[in-house]
Amino acid sequence: MTWFSDSLVIAWRDILKGLRERSRLLGAVVRAIIWLFVLGSGLRPVVQSVGGDYLAFLFPGIIIMNVLFSGVMSGTSIIWDREFGFLKEILVAPVSRTSIILGKTLGGTLLATFHGCMVLCLFPFVGGNFSALQLLGALPGMFLTAFAVTALGMLIATRMRSFDGFGTINNFVVMPLFFLSGAMYPVDRVPSWIGTLTRLDPVHYGVDLVRGAMFSHLTLTQTAFDVGALAGFSALFLIPAVLLFGGE
Repeated sequence: MTWFSDSLVIAWRDILKGLRERSRLLGAVVRAIIWLFVLGSGLRPVVQSVGGDYLAFLFPGIIIMNVLFSGVMSGTSIIWDREFGFLKEILVAPVSRTSIILGKTLGGTLLATFHGCMVLCLFPFVGGNFSALQLLGALPGMFLTAFAVTALGMLIATRMRSFDGFGTINNFVVMPLFFLSGAMYPVDRVPSWIGTLTRLDPVHYGVDLVRGAMFSHLTLTQTAFDVGALAGFSALFLIPAVLLFGGE
């Protein structure tokens, strides 16, 4: 199990580094507040199709938004380490490259889940009557989504050599994933072509899991389908990331 312990060490390093970046943590909270309370409050009077309180409907989507942004951005750790030479030190060490990618993915996943939990703490202000069990039930969906999007971030970063290039690709990927996920509107009433794109969006299944857990309307079949979809997307992103990183 040496490869696993190596992955844990790498993950722990990235977690400590991420928690020490206070600007990143503050940015995650401010971003969530702006989207949830500024945009959400502005749309609340005109959105009637979701039923009930729009802020409560939007809340799980904003949680996953924070997970998405944080998870994909974790890919910058590879570029950072490559830029400042730390990656070379790891590559010459007796550590498999698979362990490096797995460790960075796990570290980014836990950080992204933590960023989602920070938004979860805002639940008293959104008007939803969420129980402790419902809030805890959202954690597995947050973690699975974080793993999938972090693996995507790692896949993008394996072939990037600059922060500018990664930032451009990141914006090109993250915003469509978010807007197609159903975080801001119900996807059962969208045009068919948008519905097709939504089904190809891994973030959609994370939103469905978290929203279903928080509103207690997920069936066992739907839960299994969402979990299977997120696991499939995770493998789809992680395996090529490992193979491409192995060609460094």
